[in-house]
Amino acid sequence: MTETVVSPPTQLFSDLYISENPQRSLEELTKALEGSDNAEFYCQRAYAHILLQNFSDAVLDAKRSLELQPNNANAFLRKGEADFHLGNYMSAQETFKQGQTLHATVSTFSTWIKRCEEILNVSAQGEHANSRQTYILYRHDWYQTESQIIITVMIKNVQKDDVHIEFAERELNVNVKLPTGERYDLILFLCHSVVPDQSTFKVLSTKIEIKMKKTEAIRWDKLEGQPEYRVKHFTPDSLHKYPSSSHYTKNWDKLVGEIGEEEKKEKLEGDAALNKLFQQIYSDGNDEVKRAMNKSFMESGGTVLSTNWMDVGKRKVDVNPPEDMEWKKF
Repeated sequence: MTETVVSPPTQLFSDLYISENPQRSLEELTKALEGSDNAEFYCQRAYAHILLQNFSDAVLDAKRSLELQPNNANAFLRKGEADFHLGNYMSAQETFKQGQTLHATVSTFSTWIKRCEEILNVSAQGEHANSRQTYILYRHDWYQTESQIIITVMIKNVQKDDVHIEFAERELNVNVKLPTGERYDLILFLCHSVVPDQSTFKVLSTKIEIKMKKTEAIRWDKLEGQPEYRVKHFTPDSLHKYPSSSHYTKNWDKLVGEIGEEEKKEKLEGDAALNKLFQQIYSDGNDEVKRAMNKSFMESGGTVLSTNWMDVGKRKVDVNPPEDMEWKKF
């Protein structure tokens, strides 16, 4: 009895499925191709190779897909993308034009063709390109894997020492000194967070390749997001320093202490002096003194204040208003 090898359905290897884990998809597609010479599997494996930056392998798989299915527009797209990343802009342009004839309404082909034309036009005019062409030449592109964001800045013939890149969790800063002596700056506020310590860049002859490690293994719908507002971080020394519209700050803990010292030195008169005395006696007294003062004050309706617990502790303290005053209960 002959064993029948059943290939997985082609819809299993969608673009979304592959972009979530290109390495796993590459392995699964390779296994699937062992039992089936399937044009769509070659095409989608080319996509996995592109995400993993195996651009030469992507070209080979895309070519094989076109041999099996010459009218496969997706395979033209994959081959064109791989050629573009390899710096083969003429070949990429021709491939995209062929794919466009099959799907003239798909804007993706038009976009890639325009990119190729812009780069080829600038390259043909050499190093004396005007400012507009220079801007076009140094445009950036990006793609992603499950764990990384890869940004490609198309700048030729720059020295590694002339490239300065700073990574932050939600921001990328690129500063390049161009062969012409001018400077190129690129600032991106990222859609999601990356790990700065695990992000790197590489300077090649035709481009600068930047790899940023994703904080979470999620698919980014876009590269850029809204800039984050800077949050001030307070240190222990600054916790008790309140903001001021002046160019200096005050230490409010120190100020409160100074006010307390002034209050102690302040000379009071009349009822204020008496209240101050009672507060001081209560504050300095022991538990019996405090109990006596509380009991006598409450039971006498505020007319008696005794510190003798031995006396007031054994009896109810009667109301005893001053001779010139009458006590009334409300």
